[in-house]
Amino acid sequence: MGKLIMVRHGESEGNAIRRFTTSGEAKITDLGRRQALEAAQKIKQKFQPVRVIASTFARARETGLIISAELLIPIEYEADFREMSLGDLAGKPYESVANDPTYDPKQSWTWRPPNGESHLDVLKRVAPVLDSVAKKFPDDEIVIVSHGGVMRAVWAHVTGKWENAHVPPNCGIVVIDHHGGRYREPEVVFGETPARESGG
Repeated sequence: MGKLIMVRHGESEGNAIRRFTTSGEAKITDLGRRQALEAAQKIKQKFQPVRVIASTFARARETGLIISAELLIPIEYEADFREMSLGDLAGKPYESVANDPTYDPKQSWTWRPPNGESHLDVLKRVAPVLDSVAKKFPDDEIVIVSHGGVMRAVWAHVTGKWENAHVPPNCGIVVIDHHGGRYREPEVVFGETPARESGG
């Protein structure tokens, strides 16, 4: 039995001011660094991961580096675990999503911001990479540091449902057991309260 230990990055500069980030190079805050260390300590108490795989965006890279240093395990990076592109909404307040006339909260995963990606688009690029990691490490515990939108897409991929897909708070942890190419129901082990929006 393998485990994918999914971690959302620590609080980013954009999260702190409730605006979508304008760049993949937006960093985590002091609070984000504390959150990353706390997540690493919680992982250490319950699991024995052998590797961290992080999104290439700075906020996930920084979080992953803190976790890998605390756990004394190697880290690598995967570009396809990057956050959903918000296109023309980059730099705008989170609330601007609700002002888009094409946004349907009942099927929010289908909404695509102008020049950006939908959660369905994210699922299409994330699912093959997630499956590849599970196949490569069938019996190991692997930490994957990504983003709110990515974790929502992963939840939908694993369960087959978008409804009630869990979007964790910063450094929330969701664990997915897998065996023989099949995933078990995700388990929220830290960060029970879903965020209102992915926000990166």
